[in-house]
Amino acid sequence: MSTTSAVLDAPTAEPETVAPTKTGERAALALLLTVTAVGYLWNITVNGMGNQFYAAAVWAGSRNWEALLFGSIDPNNVITVDKPPLSQWVMALSGQIFGFSSASMLIPEALMAVGSVWLLYAAVRRISGPAAGLLAGAVLALTPVSAMMFRFNNPDAAMVLLMTLAAYFTVRALQGKGAKWMALAGVALGFAFLAKMLEGLMVMPALGLAYLIAAPVALRSRLWHLLGAFVAMLVSAGWFVVLTILWPASSRPYMAGSTDNSFMNLVLGYNGFGRVLGKNHMGRTDPDKPSMVHTLTGEHAGHAAGETIKTAGHHFGGFGDQTQGLPRLFTGEFGFEIGWLVPAALLATVLVLISRGRAPRTDLVRAGALLFGGWLVSVGLVLSFMKTNVHPYYCLALAPAMAAMFAIFVVEFWRRRDSMFHRIGLATVLLASGVWGFVILGRNADWLPALRWVLLAAAVVGAVALIWSRGDNRKRLATLALGLAMFGAVGGSVAYSLATFGQPHLGGGPSVGPADKDDKGHGGFGQRDDNPQLNALLKATSTRWSAAIDRSSPAAGLELATGTPVIAIGGFGGSDPAPTLQQFQSYVANHEVAYYIVSDSKGHWGAEAHNDIADWVSAHFSPMKVGSDTVYNLMAPAKT
Repeated sequence: MSTTSAVLDAPTAEPETVAPTKTGERAALALLLTVTAVGYLWNITVNGMGNQFYAAAVWAGSRNWEALLFGSIDPNNVITVDKPPLSQWVMALSGQIFGFSSASMLIPEALMAVGSVWLLYAAVRRISGPAAGLLAGAVLALTPVSAMMFRFNNPDAAMVLLMTLAAYFTVRALQGKGAKWMALAGVALGFAFLAKMLEGLMVMPALGLAYLIAAPVALRSRLWHLLGAFVAMLVSAGWFVVLTILWPASSRPYMAGSTDNSFMNLVLGYNGFGRVLGKNHMGRTDPDKPSMVHTLTGEHAGHAAGETIKTAGHHFGGFGDQTQGLPRLFTGEFGFEIGWLVPAALLATVLVLISRGRAPRTDLVRAGALLFGGWLVSVGLVLSFMKTNVHPYYCLALAPAMAAMFAIFVVEFWRRRDSMFHRIGLATVLLASGVWGFVILGRNADWLPALRWVLLAAAVVGAVALIWSRGDNRKRLATLALGLAMFGAVGGSVAYSLATFGQPHLGGGPSVGPADKDDKGHGGFGQRDDNPQLNALLKATSTRWSAAIDRSSPAAGLELATGTPVIAIGGFGGSDPAPTLQQFQSYVANHEVAYYIVSDSKGHWGAEAHNDIADWVSAHFSPMKVGSDTVYNLMAPAKT
């Protein structure tokens, strides 16, 4: 029997113990983590400042501790970004230590990929053994959305790392000493909440269900342990909420996206139920008025994105090219980023539960299917049906669950391949994955057109050979068939991931895959066009803020280009009441802001909410043209 077959056939560890790590496994794990680190760190600065909106907050946090604490968009703390600050804490602390740069900002994100792969390996190893752990880690590392978002500066990388950590702690709890490990899982989820609010908690039902059903303690103890985990989560997330309440609002930045300057309003409204239920109107003062951003969901999004946002050539990033409902995860940009193995993982969940149907209540493999399969279903349903502002890259939250479930299934059904049900089930899932990869690659048929046919052939031949390979005298054939079928099943995802590594990703809607001739940075909307004359003007200022401009994204671009603080009037959507007209007038009277730059965004993002500031400036100061921008000098004598 081959070495590969022996590793795959190694028995699953009992819940109470874990088999000691062998030298070969250590070497394989070291290789996996090394390759992941090299791949994710390689040429990472090709992404430059990534999403300038978050990069500006990282820059601000690297210069000012209060800006770091709250996630301010500028170091003088007018307004925050519209997300919790945990991700900015990591990147900005790196900037404080090493100096702010693309590398100091993005390298911590890449290291989060290594940590997530390691944690997923450790969790799945305890469920199904080392081969399953290594396979799960490899699949996670080679999922296209992972290859993009763990090299980017959005909060998703930190959130997913913490979700995976919570899953690892839950698996440890399922093996014994549940109270301690479930409390740690709660702590991890609390910090995931501080990375991206309610999205970080979407895995909580799956973790709780797995522990409630399968933990090796009495039901009463399980309930107490879950209550303890919930309390731990509240404490680890709630301290920041309490801090924002107790800190005087007059001496901290405005909580962007909220309607009342409170963090929980942002959590439950704009970034919570507002997105899921379709009540998030991106700051528009009239919710019934058509809005470009609001309509960039559902079946019309692809056309709107192509016309107004112009993302990555052959398929769309941003909000575009998606359909609300069950097809969302399998079509458009979602399909390219995560869709390759989601059908296999969903089917794998059902088949593993059937396979372990007669096992004891505490069976760890079935518990793993409940945990990771439940994670996949719960998060997948929310992403499928949420109504407003749905970025495809949100699907990174599915990647660890998908990878784990696929790996648990492959090893479980391989070990039981002498059974016709298991052998056919394994072959069917791998064949279906190969066929589905063929379909997805066909949506970008001009890229490596022969690849999809090679992978399809491998999946078909491997699946047929796998079914035919029953018997002790055919173990070598079975191993070769499994390898061939696996190549066909995961090859499309791997190829798209490798293509993603080499491309720059910029702006608010990055997309995966190879470059297109019309591609300008894989999702560069939200990036402000550079204006060298304006940059030079702002660099020469010595005021507290060099300028003010509507909305956070243009302000962020100016901050990064000039290294000067800029007031983001109205926050991301343009309608947050920060600064008020009276505050702005005070800044001008005290000579704290040098220029007002006319925004070109009115009518699209709700910037009309701050016409009061624009009207006041135009009534009292004279405009001038600086490059392509209209600018008011707020330090010059007012009009008479």
